[in-house]
Amino acid sequence: MDELTKIYSALSDKNRIRILILLSKKSLCVCELQAVLRISVSTVSKHLSILKEAGFITDEKDGKWVNYKINKLSKNPLINQLIAATELYLKDDSIVLEDLNKIIDVNRYTICSN
Repeated sequence: MDELTKIYSALSDKNRIRILILLSKKSLCVCELQAVLRISVSTVSKHLSILKEAGFITDEKDGKWVNYKINKLSKNPLINQLIAATELYLKDDSIVLEDLNKIIDVNRYTICSN
């Protein structure tokens, strides 16, 4: 029951859903997500922490960046199904489409101040 509650709670925020959809398209760092979502870095980090704890995403160090990506090795079929269903359900959503257009041009080398 606790695991199920954690999974559904992770999806209870609009920005976490947006992050999940963005990461389903490509790996991104915090500053790239912040540039697309236009929310503070600390808020992005908190959302990523919640998604990671629920098992939706993983992270990987890449030089000075930490890349976040969908957890494709999740052994929990519910997580895999929820990611697929969320992408399918929101494929024509105007906010999602705008976000997806933004990640085409987002460039960590010009926006990150690490």
